[in-house]
Amino acid sequence: MFLGTHTPKLDDKGRLTLPAKFRDALAGGLMITKGQDHCLYAFPRAEFERLARKVADAPFTNESVRAYQRYLFAGTDEQRPDGQGRIAITPELRRYAGLTKECVVIGAITRLEIWDSRAWEAYLEEHEDGYAKAQEEILPGMF
Repeated sequence: MFLGTHTPKLDDKGRLTLPAKFRDALAGGLMITKGQDHCLYAFPRAEFERLARKVADAPFTNESVRAYQRYLFAGTDEQRPDGQGRIAITPELRRYAGLTKECVVIGAITRLEIWDSRAWEAYLEEHEDGYAKAQEEILPGMF
């Protein structure tokens, strides 16, 4: 399970050092793809394969399904962390997420999300008030 917020820096070669606490779970490889809200998703390979099977099971006769499949799979890059826990993020994925040197990596249970630090701050500011409402919708009566 991926949890927490981390602030690694992107180096001049487009490499990002993964948080140490996640490296064992990602040592077998990970799949990086375009996420919603202009961040990147980084899935352990097995989790991405589960997602891919669900997407593949959707009816490809549906235009929206075909578009989603193309967008998801064409934009996915497979990486294996090096000995220092770094992964290379392709120029296209860096452009999509607007990544600069300062990044934020958040744990999102089954995946990591990689954000440009300014974009993450803006996202938090914009959505902070909706957090309490969403909590009540997702977990009614829990709190």
